[in-house]
Amino acid sequence: MATQRVLFLCTQNSARSQMAEGLLRARAAGDDYEAFSAGSEATSVRPEAVAVMAEIGIDIAGQRSKRLDRYFGEAFDWAITVCNFTDCESCPVFPGASQLARWDIQDPTQVAGSAEDRMAAFRRVRDQIDGHIRDFIRDGTAG
Repeated sequence: MATQRVLFLCTQNSARSQMAEGLLRARAAGDDYEAFSAGSEATSVRPEAVAVMAEIGIDIAGQRSKRLDRYFGEAFDWAITVCNFTDCESCPVFPGASQLARWDIQDPTQVAGSAEDRMAAFRRVRDQIDGHIRDFIRDGTAG
Protein backbone atom coordinates (compact mmCIF):
# COMPACT_ATOMS: atom_id res chain seq x y z
CA MET A 1 0.00 0.00 0.00
CA ALA A 2 1.30 3.45 -0.88
CA THR A 3 1.63 5.94 1.93
CA GLN A 4 -1.67 7.73 2.52
CA ARG A 5 -1.59 11.38 3.52
CA VAL A 6 -4.32 12.24 6.02
CA LEU A 7 -5.25 15.78 7.07
CA PHE A 8 -7.39 16.19 10.20
CA LEU A 9 -9.36 19.43 10.34
CA CYS A 10 -10.96 21.31 13.19
CA THR A 11 -11.77 24.96 13.76
CA GLN A 12 -8.90 25.95 16.07
CA ASN A 13 -6.52 23.01 15.61
CA SER A 14 -6.07 22.94 19.38
CA ALA A 15 -7.48 19.63 20.63
CA ARG A 16 -9.50 17.20 18.48
CA SER A 17 -7.47 17.43 15.29
CA GLN A 18 -4.22 17.45 17.28
CA MET A 19 -5.23 14.27 19.11
CA ALA A 20 -6.26 12.63 15.82
CA GLU A 21 -2.91 13.50 14.26
CA GLY A 22 -1.02 12.04 17.22
CA LEU A 23 -3.19 8.94 17.39
CA LEU A 24 -2.78 8.09 13.71
CA ARG A 25 0.98 8.54 13.95
CA ALA A 26 1.14 6.28 17.00
CA ARG A 27 -1.31 3.61 15.83
CA ALA A 28 -0.14 3.32 12.22
CA ALA A 29 3.51 2.49 12.64
CA GLY A 30 5.55 2.19 9.49
CA ASP A 31 5.12 3.92 6.18
CA ASP A 32 1.38 3.42 5.61
CA TYR A 33 0.18 6.86 6.74
CA GLU A 34 1.38 10.43 7.14
CA ALA A 35 -0.74 12.44 9.59
CA PHE A 36 -1.25 16.20 9.59
CA SER A 37 -3.71 18.59 11.21
CA ALA A 38 -4.89 22.14 10.65
CA GLY A 39 -7.68 24.54 11.41
CA SER A 40 -9.37 27.63 10.06
CA GLU A 41 -7.55 29.39 12.92
CA ALA A 42 -4.20 28.64 14.51
CA THR A 43 -4.23 28.93 18.28
CA SER A 44 -2.20 26.62 20.50
CA VAL A 45 -2.37 22.97 21.44
CA ARG A 46 -4.46 22.67 24.60
CA PRO A 47 -2.53 21.43 27.64
CA GLU A 48 -5.45 19.11 28.46
CA ALA A 49 -5.04 17.42 25.06
CA VAL A 50 -1.32 16.97 25.70
CA ALA A 51 -2.04 15.56 29.17
CA VAL A 52 -4.69 13.01 28.14
CA MET A 53 -2.57 11.80 25.24
CA ALA A 54 0.41 11.37 27.58
CA GLU A 55 -1.82 9.18 29.77
CA ILE A 56 -1.89 6.62 26.94
CA GLY A 57 1.79 7.02 26.08
CA ILE A 58 1.47 9.38 23.10
CA ASP A 59 3.46 12.61 23.19
CA ILE A 60 1.90 15.49 21.24
CA ALA A 61 3.69 18.21 23.21
CA GLY A 62 5.84 19.06 20.19
CA GLN A 63 2.89 19.50 17.81
CA ARG A 64 1.91 23.05 16.83
CA SER A 65 -1.39 24.57 15.80
CA LYS A 66 -1.48 25.34 12.08
CA ARG A 67 -3.79 27.19 9.70
CA LEU A 68 -5.38 25.24 6.87
CA ASP A 69 -3.97 27.54 4.19
CA ARG A 70 -0.51 26.19 5.03
CA TYR A 71 -1.48 23.03 3.12
CA PHE A 72 -3.15 24.60 0.08
CA GLY A 73 -1.64 23.12 -3.06
CA GLU A 74 -0.64 19.87 -1.35
CA ALA A 75 -2.22 16.54 -2.20
CA PHE A 76 -3.94 14.49 0.50
CA ASP A 77 -5.64 11.13 0.25
CA TRP A 78 -8.01 12.02 3.08
CA ALA A 79 -9.32 15.20 4.69
CA ILE A 80 -11.22 14.30 7.84
CA THR A 81 -13.08 16.92 9.83
CA VAL A 82 -13.45 16.18 13.53
CA CYS A 83 -16.02 18.86 14.36
CA ASN A 84 -19.33 18.57 16.12
CA PHE A 85 -22.02 18.18 13.43
CA THR A 86 -24.11 20.92 15.03
CA ASP A 87 -21.23 23.37 14.54
CA CYS A 88 -20.25 22.29 11.03
CA GLU A 89 -20.85 25.70 9.50
CA SER A 90 -17.64 26.83 11.21
CA CYS A 91 -15.65 23.66 10.50
CA PRO A 92 -13.02 24.05 7.77
CA VAL A 93 -13.17 22.24 4.44
CA PHE A 94 -10.22 21.08 2.36
CA PRO A 95 -11.23 20.54 -1.28
CA GLY A 96 -7.82 19.21 -2.40
CA ALA A 97 -8.22 15.75 -0.88
CA SER A 98 -9.13 12.63 -2.81
CA GLN A 99 -11.61 11.57 -0.12
CA LEU A 100 -13.49 13.54 2.51
CA ALA A 101 -14.99 12.33 5.77
CA ARG A 102 -16.66 13.90 8.80
CA TRP A 103 -16.46 12.50 12.30
CA ASP A 104 -18.99 13.94 14.76
CA ILE A 105 -16.80 14.79 17.77
CA GLN A 106 -17.89 17.07 20.60
CA ASP A 107 -15.52 19.94 21.41
CA PRO A 108 -13.98 19.23 24.82
CA THR A 109 -12.79 22.83 25.10
CA GLN A 110 -16.44 23.90 25.45
CA VAL A 111 -17.07 21.81 28.57
CA ALA A 112 -17.60 23.92 31.67
CA GLY A 113 -17.13 22.80 35.23
CA SER A 114 -14.26 21.68 37.38
CA ALA A 115 -10.82 20.79 36.09
CA GLU A 116 -11.78 17.15 36.65
CA ASP A 117 -14.94 17.58 34.51
CA ARG A 118 -12.92 19.16 31.70
CA MET A 119 -10.26 16.43 31.83
CA ALA A 120 -13.00 13.78 31.71
CA ALA A 121 -14.35 15.44 28.54
CA PHE A 122 -10.90 15.40 26.93
CA ARG A 123 -10.52 11.70 27.81
CA ARG A 124 -13.92 10.86 26.28
CA VAL A 125 -13.01 12.71 23.09
CA ARG A 126 -9.57 11.08 22.96
CA ASP A 127 -11.14 7.63 23.29
CA GLN A 128 -13.79 8.40 20.67
CA ILE A 129 -11.16 9.60 18.19
CA ASP A 130 -9.00 6.58 19.02
CA GLY A 131 -11.90 4.29 18.06
CA HIS A 132 -12.30 6.10 14.74
CA ILE A 133 -8.54 5.89 14.09
CA ARG A 134 -8.45 2.15 14.83
CA ASP A 135 -11.43 1.57 12.50
CA PHE A 136 -9.81 3.74 9.81
CA ILE A 137 -6.56 1.76 9.95
CA ARG A 138 -8.37 -1.59 10.00
CA ASP A 139 -10.94 -0.82 7.28
CA GLY A 140 -9.05 1.68 5.13
CA THR A 141 -12.03 3.98 5.13
CA ALA A 142 -13.07 6.86 7.35
CA GLY A 143 -16.76 5.83 7.19
